Amino acid sequence: MKMQFSDVDGGKAFNWGETSAEYAQYRDIYPVSFYERAFLAEGLGLVGQTCLDLGTGTGVLPRAMYPYGANWCGADVTAEQIAFAKQLAAKGDMQIDFCVAPAERTGFKDNSFDVITACQCFGYFDREKALAEIHRLLKPNGRFLILYMAWLPLESEIAAASENLVKAFNPDWNGCGYCRRAAEIPEWVSDSPFVPVRCTEYTEEIPFTRESWDGRMYACRGIGAAALSAEEKAEFRKQHMELLKNFPNTFTIPHQISILDLQKK
Repeated sequence: MKMQFSDVDGGKAFNWGETSAEYAQYRDIYPVSFYERAFLAEGLGLVGQTCLDLGTGTGVLPRAMYPYGANWCGADVTAEQIAFAKQLAAKGDMQIDFCVAPAERTGFKDNSFDVITACQCFGYFDREKALAEIHRLLKPNGRFLILYMAWLPLESEIAAASENLVKAFNPDWNGCGYCRRAAEIPEWVSDSPFVPVRCTEYTEEIPFTRESWDGRMYACRGIGAAALSAEEKAEFRKQHMELLKNFPNTFTIPHQISILDLQKK
């Protein structure tokens, strides 16, 4: 499914379905601390709870949290992503209900979930409509987690070099240049049907090999999901792997992880 926003990549359309295979292989990179801090430390995602992951992609988050015993569902607008999510869950013998649906109109019943998550995707939602839908779906005092993890190119020579190459192939890509940010509760929360529980961030070094970092960069909005030709995408990977020969075969990239935890009023 093509997506298009006036403030994203110069208004050019992109399609996560174009890079679903690479997304499934290379974007499951969240560290153990991510799940411990976002969920387990707060008693979320455990046995007896029902959870929904919006914008689930290939189901990374529900699959990672599945062993902790909650009943998980995942929804995404991209059919190709959901197809991979189902395949990966079946391969792991996981009973997760994945469906193709937008965050603004999921089709689930009122008061269905104890926890709802949006990881790496909340900025793509129609915020007002999505918040109304999430409020409808949550049980009384249910929790909504907005989660985000981004590499820090100003603190990593490798990440900066990779971003520069993406920009050479896709000059309109604006998913670059992320810098460390203090955790702040967004202004819109005060007018929303939620109250803040937590707003925090921390930094962690994420390990990669040349291959896995190349895959991660390919599976970003600027290349794999972009409206580039197959030849251009192949050329990016060729040049990127050449670039990465200038660095060790294994390395870490600093990432900032952000957690905004809201509770239904």
